[in-house]
Amino acid sequence: MSEPQRSPLAVALRYEQAGAPRVVAKGRGDVGLRIIEAARANGIPLEENPALAEALSHVELEHAIPEALYRAVAEVLAFILRASGRLA
Repeated sequence: MSEPQRSPLAVALRYEQAGAPRVVAKGRGDVGLRIIEAARANGIPLEENPALAEALSHVELEHAIPEALYRAVAEVLAFILRASGRLA
């Protein structure tokens, strides 16, 4: 018997280099899928990290990420910047 599939969780961050990244969208299930589809449609890179997404899902919308998650989010941002060619 296969495991039941968990509903997708998506968390969108905005980072403008002034202060910490902020959670600007989050959701599970249909909302999570819409966030993922919107990112893809707008050419926004995606990184799959279920543990980090779960931790970020507890941050209120428009709030900065907690300091405890800085390193994990920095690694994701560096990956995205490298993938997009904006970081050597």
